[in-house]
Amino acid sequence: DAPALVVDAVSKAYAGKRAVEAISLRIEAGEIVGLLGPNGAGKTTTINMILGLLQPDAGGVRIAGLDLARQRAAALARVDGLIETFALAPLARTRCGLLSSGEQTRVALAKALLNRPRLLLLDEPTAALDPATADDLRRLIRDLAVRERCAVLWTSHNMLEVEQVCDRVLLLARGRVLLQGDPRRLPAEHGAGSLEALFIRIARQPLDHGDSA
Repeated sequence: DAPALVVDAVSKAYAGKRAVEAISLRIEAGEIVGLLGPNGAGKTTTINMILGLLQPDAGGVRIAGLDLARQRAAALARVDGLIETFALAPLARTRCGLLSSGEQTRVALAKALLNRPRLLLLDEPTAALDPATADDLRRLIRDLAVRERCAVLWTSHNMLEVEQVCDRVLLLARGRVLLQGDPRRLPAEHGAGSLEALFIRIARQPLDHGDSA
């Protein structure tokens, strides 16, 4: 089968200022990959190009083998089962606006999975959740990745969460992928005591090199 996602050397600039420079990544079915980096590193621009909301200046995106620029509708294209999976039965007749943040997150994920997507993009999915609910959500996503073979691109500033959830991570800075690998091994491979320490080092590099992009 084709990979769930292939990002091939995509680049994007705004008003002549580089936001993303030749970023490439590949996610296989059932794999959870973390996209990490400080604010301004290019994460949002990259995700928006994957979603088809932004057109890359160079490079391309393929979802399940489909070229996003040419076959967007097919690329982006089971309620009862999802209600059971996300434990939503007691809330089925409740307006979404009356739900707690944790309940709304579960509803949003259920909606995202209605069409059995090959790829799920999760941007800080546990940011507004209490620790217990966040832990439940992380376990649920891991289970979905295994059971449904759904690939996941996960962004987070919670490095402990990333270590727990992600099979692989990419660390961005200044619009480029600087490091990638297993989040549990990557710190030691680069002389850092933890993934958070490595993240902080990467986050401070633009300032160290006088590059504010």
